[in-house]
Amino acid sequence: MKKVLVTGADGFIGSHLVEKLVKEGYKVKAFVCYNSFNSWGWLDSFSKDALSEIEIFTGDIRDPNGVRESMKGIDEVYHLAALIAIPFSYHSPDTYVDTNIKGTLNILQAARDLETSRVLITSTSEVYGTAQYVPIDENHPFQGQSPYSATKIGADRLSESFYRSFNTPVTIVRPFNTYGPRQSARAVIPTIITQLLSGKREIQLGSLTPTRDFNFVRDTASGFIEIAKSDKTIGEEINIATQREISIGQLAEELIRQINPSAKIVCDEQRLRPEKSEVNRLLGSNEKIKRLTGWKPKYTFEQGLAETIEFFRNNLDKYKTDIYNL
Repeated sequence: MKKVLVTGADGFIGSHLVEKLVKEGYKVKAFVCYNSFNSWGWLDSFSKDALSEIEIFTGDIRDPNGVRESMKGIDEVYHLAALIAIPFSYHSPDTYVDTNIKGTLNILQAARDLETSRVLITSTSEVYGTAQYVPIDENHPFQGQSPYSATKIGADRLSESFYRSFNTPVTIVRPFNTYGPRQSARAVIPTIITQLLSGKREIQLGSLTPTRDFNFVRDTASGFIEIAKSDKTIGEEINIATQREISIGQLAEELIRQINPSAKIVCDEQRLRPEKSEVNRLLGSNEKIKRLTGWKPKYTFEQGLAETIEFFRNNLDKYKTDIYNL
């Protein structure tokens, strides 16, 4: 039975990954962000029986001593802890450098010293910027179109350097846009759904023309685990993508059709990215992950949306639907 550490376990993807790892029989240590409320994020929504299967470690990914302590006796690390909101990265880029770059460095240094057997570093499709060709494979050039994406590029390249310099068994896992239950309202699908479910007739959005490749969160979690199971993935950068795209406008129209057909879309200028920062097209290739692992998407976009709508319908009170969530 492998003992694994999941950083960012209190978050959206992290909590789903913890859930799946436990179901598959792993011994899981969940690294959650220390806070005075003793909140474990989405892990607090787990049943007592489920939580009894998880070791909780509270700390700060920016603290090298805490990170090293959390990794002692660990076979595999799934490093998901990060700041991910693009608008907030315009506001506070320093915090993104500290969390995304230095936090990743702390994981890599500890893994090197402790001789951890596998390290999965979470990247993002945002590192590619607007597609220069599609589908975007792992050889696509990088372009830092926001401070967030720039720090993730930095973290990725640090990870590559540890593999090449010290033979640290690193894999860079690059999910395209993940959605599903528990997602933050700052993301586009929850933004639309929560506005509709709260009864708003005017749905405030930014640009409607960009396209995205949306992964359902349980498929993303499965992708991480399948990548970790394969020795062929060490030293590689691997997309998790559906190889299907939809524009934000088409997405909004479909959600309006399903939830409240009388609603209409209005442009909210504060939600628009600066022109040169907007990523206009993301459509990922999943050929590499299929070649190196047994992964393939199990959920259709329609199935994922249905589960996501149902979750938000039952948990709307947890979200602030009357403000723009950075």
